[in-house]
Formats: sequence, structure tokens, C-alpha cells
Amino acid sequence: MAGAEEPAGRQAELEPVVSLVDVLEEDEELENEACAVLGGSDSEKCSYSQGSVKRQALYACSTCTPEGEEPAGICLACSYECHGSHKLFELYTKRNFRCDCGNNKFKNLECKLFPDKAKINCGNKYNDNFFGLYCICKRPYPDPEDEIPDEMIQCVVCEDWFHGRHLGAIPPESGDFQEMVCQACMKRCSFLWAYAAHLAVTKVTAEDDGLVLNVDAVGDQEVIQPENGAHHDGALKEDVPERGKAAEKEFKAEQMNEPCTSSSSEADLQTAFKNQHLNTESQSGCRLQELKAKQFIKKDTATYWPLNWRSKLCTCKDCMKMYGDLDILFLTDECDTVLAYENKGKVDQAADRRDPLMDTLNSMNRVQQVELICEYNDLKTELKDYLKRFADEGTVVKREDIQQFFEEFQSKKRRRVDGMQYYCS
Repeated sequence: MAGAEEPAGRQAELEPVVSLVDVLEEDEELENEACAVLGGSDSEKCSYSQGSVKRQALYACSTCTPEGEEPAGICLACSYECHGSHKLFELYTKRNFRCDCGNNKFKNLECKLFPDKAKINCGNKYNDNFFGLYCICKRPYPDPEDEIPDEMIQCVVCEDWFHGRHLGAIPPESGDFQEMVCQACMKRCSFLWAYAAHLAVTKVTAEDDGLVLNVDAVGDQEVIQPENGAHHDGALKEDVPERGKAAEKEFKAEQMNEPCTSSSSEADLQTAFKNQHLNTESQSGCRLQELKAKQFIKKDTATYWPLNWRSKLCTCKDCMKMYGDLDILFLTDECDTVLAYENKGKVDQAADRRDPLMDTLNSMNRVQQVELICEYNDLKTELKDYLKRFADEGTVVKREDIQQFFEEFQSKKRRRVDGMQYYCS
């Protein structure tokens, strides 16, 4: 018998031990993610009455609008109330969308929360995501047939999701960039390549006191000559006039003389100089035209952008008209970003989050409040002392140990109550 029990014991030793702290931290992380995605959306009221919402969590119902039917999107509240038992595709967030639930795209369903909807929402935009297909490979996510681990990244322009390996350029580490523009959108919005030479998350190296854009040779690339026809030697070297070189050297010298908590690399200083130079140029006219006067490249790849890159886009009259013609005016709106939406959700959730203990206390009279606080303090003290024994002995707390503690605690409580003497005055 001993021999038969040995494998089970050895298996128990190999089982991972998860502490209560690990469980609480994981639960808090999941809660924060849910708050980020859902916190900016109303879970009880259909968003239709708000018109085209700037950004909200959306779902597509495969039960009501399967592939072959017209695509449709529903808000968070309708996903709970009207489609609770249906098969849904989570679309994360989309911009400028009005809830479709119950309109003409749903043949046999009426919205329970806002039934008086228009027949169709003409301003909504749809793609294959509404049928559970993503990327240029048009595959579901998660894909049961895809054995290659890969993260999905959303394009900030078309809002489709792409596998990292299908973007034409290896994505940087997730913490190194904030937004991505896919290959197709870079072709449609080709002016972004002029900004990419200065702002995109790419490797920058120093050479001959100038700035060289070092891009991995992935896909086709096209060298764009300056629009003013100026001569440039070197395919990828930026046009840095002599006075520009002097200004760069002066800027680096100033940065080196300033106290800093962390060491600044040559590349960091060059990047800072370029951003400062970019802001200075904008004061003299159209920032985009000034960037086009320099040599840059176009490639058949996606691009990755840092935090606040949109604030560097030119907002002159001509550029704003171009954004309107390309239907990308949202790029000039910092509140359009997913990060801004997530932060708003976290703030709203934190404001709405209520302490259940305080709610309970507020519903009691003063005597009951004092008794509850005393009971809570007793429980806290005894539980702390009980768990300390396990910590001192280096043993794992099991389910039966916790059950035993509460049984003993309840028994002590009953003995205290039974032994109390009541006096009448």
C-alpha cells in the first residue's frame, strides 16, 4: 500500500502552490483590465441615445447576424440584456459607432433597452471583425488551428487587429510603443512616412554628426527625395544644414551639463533634439511641408508610434483639410486614443466603487456599528495570529485549515454570547 501511495505523494509535491496574495493580485489585475475596457461604457443603458459614441466597448452577435448576413454591432448593455445567451464576438473598442441592436439588421429581435431605433445607422463602419475574423489572414481569434504564439495588435486607423508576424515589421516590445498603423493604412495615409522618420519607434544611430534612420530591410522600400529638390548625399541621411548641426551639438552639450537621474545615451539625446527641432519648425508654417523638404523613406510595413505622437501632427488649414478628406480627423484628437478611454474607465470605476463594509455600517444604528467593528477587529486579530503559526512553521495553509479556523471562531463567539449577563435598570 505504501508503494501505491508514493506516486500520489510525489505528484502532490510537484503541484504548484498558489498563495492567497497571488490569487488576490491576479484577481486585481483582471479587474483592472475589465475596468479599462468596460469602464468607459454603460452596462445598464443602451448607448443608442448618445448617438455615435466617440469610443465604446462593442460586440457582434453571431447568433443574430451570422456570416453571410449584414454586419452589426451592439453596445455593452445590450450584450447583457438582449444577447445574454447568444454567441458573441468581443470587438474591444471602436470609435464613432451607434448601437445596432434591434434595428433592421436583426430580423427577429427587438432591443429591450431602446426599441425605438432607426432602421439603419449610416455612420457606422464595419469590417471582418464583426464576423469574428481578423488580420490579413482573415482568421478567428483565438485560432484553434494556429499553433504559433503571437499577440494581436490593433491598428489605430482602421481598427482591425493583426498578428505581429503579418505586419511586415517585427513589433517592438509592447511597452516601447503606444499605437500601430498597419501596412494598408500607411499606404492610404502616405504622408505619415514623413513623420515616421522623426517620430516612429525605430532604431536611430549617430553617424557623421547627422541622424541616420536605421530600418530593417523588410519588404519593399522607396526613398522619397526632398520636394524642394535640394541635393542630399546618402540614401537615408536626413538633411541637416550646418547651422542645424551646430544647434544639435549645442543642445547635446546643454543636456550633458544638466543633472540627470539616469544616464542619457547618444541616441536618446538625438531623439530629444529631433523632437525639439520638430516643435520649433511648426512655428514657422506647415510642419508636414517642412518634413517633406527632408529625405525620408516609404516601406511596405506597419509603423509603431510612441505616446503622444499625435500631438506632433501639423494642424494647419491645409493639413486639417487633408485629414478630413482621408477621414482621419480623429488622429488630431488625443481623447480618441484607447489609452484615454481606458484611463477614463478606470477613473469612473474608482469613483463608483463602494466599500461594502462602509455600506453595511451606514445602514446600522450606533450600537450595531460598535458591535460590528468589535467583531471585525476580533476576527482580524485571531486570523492574523492563526496564519502566523503557519508562516513560522513554513507550512501551506489548506482549505480544511481555514474551515477549522472559522468553526472555532464561531464556537468562541457562541460561548461569549451565551455567557453574557443582561441587567435591567
